[in-house]
Amino acid sequence: MPPVKHIPGRTCIACGKIQPKRNMIRLVRVTENSIEVDSTGKKSGRGAYLCRTADCWNTGLKGNRVERALKTSLVKAERDKLIQELKELCVGENQQI
Repeated sequence: MPPVKHIPGRTCIACGKIQPKRNMIRLVRVTENSIEVDSTGKKSGRGAYLCRTADCWNTGLKGNRVERALKTSLVKAERDKLIQELKELCVGENQQI
């Protein structure tokens, strides 16, 4: 019997579902007031995960869950930048924003 490979799981900060790490999108705080989308999952800094659905992104960004998880505050420009990146990520997935 072959050994079972461990698949790392992460919890979405919006809906609370646990999914494989590769199915989630990681946000990382790179400086005190700067948050980026980490497509590789390997950037250094405090990270938080969101599902690949518009509902979770809207809940996370509008409900201040991202700010709480990353222990920072988002200015309107940063929030708009993250929403724009969501639109780019969900183009092929037929998601409504």
